Amino acid sequence: MRTLKPAVFILCLLPLSYCIYQVVALSLGYAHQLGADPGKAIVRFNGEWALRFLLLTLCVTPLRQMFAWNRLAQVRRMLGLFCFSYASIHLMSYMTFLLEFRINDIAADIVKRPYITVGFIAFLALLLLAITSNNWMVRRLRRHWKTLHKLVYVILILVLIHLLWLTRSDYTEAAVYSAAGLILLGYRIKHWIQSRDAK
Repeated sequence: MRTLKPAVFILCLLPLSYCIYQVVALSLGYAHQLGADPGKAIVRFNGEWALRFLLLTLCVTPLRQMFAWNRLAQVRRMLGLFCFSYASIHLMSYMTFLLEFRINDIAADIVKRPYITVGFIAFLALLLLAITSNNWMVRRLRRHWKTLHKLVYVILILVLIHLLWLTRSDYTEAAVYSAAGLILLGYRIKHWIQSRDAK
Protein backbone atom coordinates (compact mmCIF):
# COMPACT_ATOMS: atom_id res chain seq x y z
CA MET A 1 0.00 0.00 0.00
CA ARG A 2 2.10 2.87 -1.29
CA THR A 3 -0.72 5.28 -0.52
CA LEU A 4 -0.68 4.57 3.24
CA LYS A 5 1.97 7.09 4.23
CA PRO A 6 0.70 9.95 2.01
CA ALA A 7 -2.87 9.30 3.18
CA VAL A 8 -1.87 9.33 6.86
CA PHE A 9 0.24 12.45 6.31
CA ILE A 10 -2.72 14.32 4.82
CA LEU A 11 -5.04 13.14 7.60
CA CYS A 12 -2.56 14.30 10.22
CA LEU A 13 -2.58 17.80 8.70
CA LEU A 14 -6.37 18.15 8.90
CA PRO A 15 -6.51 19.33 12.56
CA LEU A 16 -3.87 21.98 11.86
CA SER A 17 -5.72 23.06 8.70
CA TYR A 18 -8.93 23.39 10.72
CA CYS A 19 -7.16 25.46 13.37
CA ILE A 20 -5.63 27.77 10.76
CA TYR A 21 -9.05 28.17 9.10
CA GLN A 22 -10.59 29.22 12.42
CA VAL A 23 -7.80 31.73 13.06
CA VAL A 24 -8.20 33.22 9.58
CA ALA A 25 -11.98 33.40 10.03
CA LEU A 26 -11.48 35.18 13.36
CA SER A 27 -8.98 37.67 11.92
CA LEU A 28 -11.33 38.49 9.02
CA GLY A 29 -14.33 38.92 11.27
CA TYR A 30 -16.18 35.82 10.06
CA ALA A 31 -17.96 33.23 12.20
CA HIS A 32 -15.53 30.94 14.02
CA GLN A 33 -15.48 28.19 16.65
CA LEU A 34 -12.79 29.61 18.95
CA GLY A 35 -15.19 31.00 21.53
CA ALA A 36 -14.77 34.02 23.77
CA ASP A 37 -11.10 33.30 24.49
CA PRO A 38 -9.54 32.31 21.12
CA GLY A 39 -5.99 32.14 22.46
CA LYS A 40 -6.92 29.65 25.15
CA ALA A 41 -8.96 27.63 22.64
CA ILE A 42 -6.00 27.38 20.26
CA VAL A 43 -3.68 26.28 23.06
CA ARG A 44 -6.13 23.60 24.22
CA PHE A 45 -6.94 22.42 20.68
CA ASN A 46 -3.31 21.74 19.76
CA GLY A 47 -2.55 20.22 23.16
CA GLU A 48 -5.40 17.76 22.77
CA TRP A 49 -4.24 16.77 19.30
CA ALA A 50 -0.70 16.26 20.58
CA LEU A 51 -2.11 13.82 23.14
CA ARG A 52 -4.26 12.10 20.51
CA PHE A 53 -1.25 11.58 18.25
CA LEU A 54 0.72 10.26 21.22
CA LEU A 55 -2.02 7.70 21.89
CA LEU A 56 -2.23 6.81 18.18
CA THR A 57 1.54 6.28 18.10
CA LEU A 58 1.28 3.92 21.06
CA CYS A 59 -1.59 2.05 19.38
CA VAL A 60 0.61 0.95 16.47
CA THR A 61 2.42 -1.91 18.23
CA PRO A 62 -0.69 -3.46 19.85
CA LEU A 63 -2.59 -3.32 16.55
CA ARG A 64 0.33 -4.92 14.72
CA GLN A 65 0.60 -7.70 17.28
CA MET A 66 -3.12 -8.40 17.62
CA PHE A 67 -4.21 -8.11 13.99
CA ALA A 68 -0.93 -8.60 12.08
CA TRP A 69 -1.24 -5.09 10.58
CA ASN A 70 2.49 -4.90 9.98
CA ARG A 71 2.20 -2.03 7.52
CA LEU A 72 1.29 0.25 10.39
CA ALA A 73 4.98 0.26 11.32
CA GLN A 74 5.51 2.50 8.28
CA VAL A 75 3.57 5.35 9.89
CA ARG A 76 4.62 5.04 13.54
CA ARG A 77 7.51 7.47 13.21
CA MET A 78 5.30 9.90 11.29
CA LEU A 79 2.63 9.79 13.99
CA GLY A 80 5.27 10.40 16.64
CA LEU A 81 6.65 13.40 14.79
CA PHE A 82 3.16 14.83 14.35
CA CYS A 83 2.69 14.40 18.09
CA PHE A 84 5.82 16.47 18.62
CA SER A 85 4.70 19.04 16.02
CA TYR A 86 1.33 19.60 17.65
CA ALA A 87 2.99 19.71 21.09
CA SER A 88 5.34 22.41 19.73
CA ILE A 89 2.40 24.41 18.40
CA HIS A 90 0.67 23.94 21.77
CA LEU A 91 3.71 25.36 23.60
CA MET A 92 4.24 28.22 21.13
CA SER A 93 0.53 29.12 21.27
CA TYR A 94 0.72 29.21 25.06
CA MET A 95 3.77 31.48 24.95
CA THR A 96 2.23 33.70 22.26
CA PHE A 97 -1.44 34.07 23.17
CA LEU A 98 -1.48 33.57 26.94
CA LEU A 99 1.90 34.92 28.03
CA GLU A 100 2.62 37.25 25.08
CA PHE A 101 6.29 36.23 25.18
CA ARG A 102 6.87 37.73 28.63
CA ILE A 103 10.06 35.82 29.42
CA ASN A 104 9.84 36.33 33.18
CA ASP A 105 6.27 34.98 33.25
CA ILE A 106 7.27 31.94 31.19
CA ALA A 107 10.07 31.05 33.61
CA ALA A 108 7.83 31.72 36.62
CA ASP A 109 5.06 29.50 35.22
CA ILE A 110 7.46 26.62 34.64
CA VAL A 111 8.77 26.89 38.20
CA LYS A 112 5.62 27.76 40.17
CA ARG A 113 2.81 25.91 38.38
CA PRO A 114 3.15 22.13 38.72
CA TYR A 115 1.04 21.31 35.65
CA ILE A 116 3.22 23.62 33.54
CA THR A 117 6.37 22.03 35.00
CA VAL A 118 5.15 18.53 34.16
CA GLY A 119 4.03 19.58 30.68
CA PHE A 120 7.37 21.27 29.95
CA ILE A 121 9.31 18.19 31.07
CA ALA A 122 7.13 16.06 28.78
CA PHE A 123 7.86 18.43 25.89
CA LEU A 124 11.63 18.26 26.47
CA ALA A 125 11.42 14.45 26.47
CA LEU A 126 9.39 14.58 23.24
CA LEU A 127 12.04 16.85 21.76
CA LEU A 128 14.71 14.28 22.62
CA LEU A 129 12.71 11.52 20.92
CA ALA A 130 12.08 13.69 17.85
CA ILE A 131 15.78 14.51 17.50
CA THR A 132 16.73 10.82 17.73
CA SER A 133 13.95 9.51 15.47
CA ASN A 134 15.94 9.63 12.22
CA ASN A 135 17.78 6.66 10.69
CA TRP A 136 21.20 8.16 11.40
CA MET A 137 20.46 8.31 15.13
CA VAL A 138 19.02 4.78 15.06
CA ARG A 139 22.33 3.52 13.64
CA ARG A 140 24.35 5.70 15.98
CA LEU A 141 22.59 4.64 19.18
CA ARG A 142 22.17 0.98 18.13
CA ARG A 143 20.62 -1.08 20.92
CA HIS A 144 20.35 1.99 23.16
CA TRP A 145 17.84 3.54 20.74
CA LYS A 146 14.98 1.26 21.83
CA THR A 147 15.79 1.86 25.47
CA LEU A 148 15.76 5.62 24.96
CA HIS A 149 12.46 5.57 23.07
CA LYS A 150 10.75 3.75 25.93
CA LEU A 151 10.64 7.28 27.35
CA VAL A 152 7.40 7.55 25.39
CA TYR A 153 5.60 5.77 28.24
CA VAL A 154 6.98 8.23 30.78
CA ILE A 155 5.90 11.05 28.48
CA LEU A 156 2.39 9.61 28.34
CA ILE A 157 2.15 9.54 32.14
CA LEU A 158 3.46 13.12 32.38
CA VAL A 159 1.02 14.36 29.74
CA LEU A 160 -1.94 12.71 31.47
CA ILE A 161 -0.88 14.28 34.79
CA HIS A 162 -0.57 17.63 32.98
CA LEU A 163 -4.09 17.24 31.59
CA LEU A 164 -5.65 16.15 34.89
CA TRP A 165 -3.95 18.97 36.79
CA LEU A 166 -5.17 21.73 34.46
CA THR A 167 -8.73 20.37 34.25
CA ARG A 168 -10.95 22.47 36.49
CA SER A 169 -14.51 21.17 36.22
CA ASP A 170 -15.63 18.57 33.68
CA TYR A 171 -13.26 15.60 33.94
CA THR A 172 -15.03 13.52 31.25
CA GLU A 173 -12.47 14.09 28.47
CA ALA A 174 -9.53 13.77 30.86
CA ALA A 175 -10.97 10.48 32.14
CA VAL A 176 -11.38 9.10 28.60
CA TYR A 177 -7.81 10.01 27.63
CA SER A 178 -6.48 8.64 30.90
CA ALA A 179 -8.37 5.36 30.46
CA ALA A 180 -7.02 4.97 26.92
CA GLY A 181 -3.50 5.70 28.14
CA LEU A 182 -3.73 3.26 31.03
CA ILE A 183 -5.03 0.52 28.73
CA LEU A 184 -2.05 1.03 26.42
CA LEU A 185 0.35 1.05 29.37
CA GLY A 186 -1.30 -2.08 30.77
CA TYR A 187 -0.97 -3.84 27.43
CA ARG A 188 2.73 -2.97 27.28
CA ILE A 189 3.35 -4.15 30.85
CA LYS A 190 1.51 -7.43 30.17
CA HIS A 191 3.53 -7.99 26.99
CA TRP A 192 6.78 -7.25 28.84
CA ILE A 193 5.91 -9.74 31.61
CA GLN A 194 5.01 -12.44 29.07
CA SER A 195 8.25 -11.85 27.16
CA ARG A 196 10.29 -12.07 30.37
CA ASP A 197 8.55 -15.30 31.46
CA ALA A 198 9.15 -16.86 28.04
CA LYS A 199 12.92 -16.50 28.40
